[in-house]
Amino acid sequence: MADNILSKRYFNRPTLTVARSLVGKYVVRENGRGRMTGKIIEVEAYVGCQDKACHASKGRTTRTEVLFGPPGISYVYLIYGMYHMLNVVTERMEFPAAVLIRAIEVDGELIDGPGKLCRALEIDRSLNRLDLTRGQSLWFEDRGARVSSEQVGTFPRIGVDYAGIWAKKPWRFRLCEDG
Repeated sequence: MADNILSKRYFNRPTLTVARSLVGKYVVRENGRGRMTGKIIEVEAYVGCQDKACHASKGRTTRTEVLFGPPGISYVYLIYGMYHMLNVVTERMEFPAAVLIRAIEVDGELIDGPGKLCRALEIDRSLNRLDLTRGQSLWFEDRGARVSSEQVGTFPRIGVDYAGIWAKKPWRFRLCEDG
């Protein structure tokens, strides 16, 4: 395994720490025909059963079981019957938390939106529950670029108005324009 692939230890930290630190890292997709790589521009954090925007807030189900598992595992689900969403599970076993990858940059082109980036990288539910720390099919890399805290903006999450005060949490992190 390459030294720059993010490890389980990396993801076994507080979700907000992982989310913020993923900005500027890379997501890599190997689909058997080639490899696509995108610089992570924007992410959102979902933290525990109390977080009404987190899927685990409604309890442990077949769909959300992956959130209670080990860190570094993918949680890929479908919304509106047409858009896949890529998340990586964070923190300790039995504590449901994950980071949603919202935007990437590929060859200077911004792919803004979690559904668009999954389409561009050919990510679907067949990649749900994949160990993202093994460097097979889909993984994250640290390519050595440092992103300072001044380069990362914090914002409320998008599309979770149903979560009440939880929607206003500044748990969305985005690389600033001059970053």
